[in-house]
Amino acid sequence: MIRFYFHPTPNPAKVSLLLEETGLAYEVIPVDTSKGEQHTTEFRAINPNGKVPAIIDTDGPGGVDARVFDSSAILLYLGEKTGQFLGTAADRPELLSWLFFISSGLGPFSGQAVHFQYAAPEGNDYGVNRYRREIERHYKVLDERLAGREFIVGDSYTIVDMSAWGWLERAPRVMKGEADALAAFPNLKRWFEAIDARPAAARAKLVGKDHEFKKVMDDEARRALFPSNYPLNT
Repeated sequence: MIRFYFHPTPNPAKVSLLLEETGLAYEVIPVDTSKGEQHTTEFRAINPNGKVPAIIDTDGPGGVDARVFDSSAILLYLGEKTGQFLGTAADRPELLSWLFFISSGLGPFSGQAVHFQYAAPEGNDYGVNRYRREIERHYKVLDERLAGREFIVGDSYTIVDMSAWGWLERAPRVMKGEADALAAFPNLKRWFEAIDARPAAARAKLVGKDHEFKKVMDDEARRALFPSNYPLNT
């Protein structure tokens, strides 16, 4: 059994998709990050960095509990556990390269674009421009990669596609004000629509829907989500 520590945001969405694709048995454990539940002692024992997603595999190596945090680590761990969605041995170098391109580039820059466009105080035009332009650059890299290709790596659907889907599913929010967030990136748009049409993607979008997560952006939420903006012990 996989205990899946979840909040409805892009990085957990990647893991939801992989779990639905593999058919692994899993239990969703909601972590309401707007209430600060990611900072509790209990959750920090699972992920010392205080972020979702994280998992505990109750049937880990040697039959003992295995703790895994960070979405890319979880995708690799579960891909290796099941022997699925990792491409061929020859694909491995590019699979790792593109997986970490997403985790170190597309993901963080998307998150910062959202932050500066929606959460930061007005007057941060430099930050808005920088992260918006960087997202467009990352989308262009993927768009060029997908020219004449069905998948990002090799000839089969892999955890790299799942990882990118988690963030591209939020492209309308990342690309604030665009009527069609991916219109300028036709190869990326074609690829996204194909991944998004998979039955497992539809199921992944329903994960956690039975839990009422906090949606109000009040002082409690800001302190929980952006703790580094506040002095310690305030």
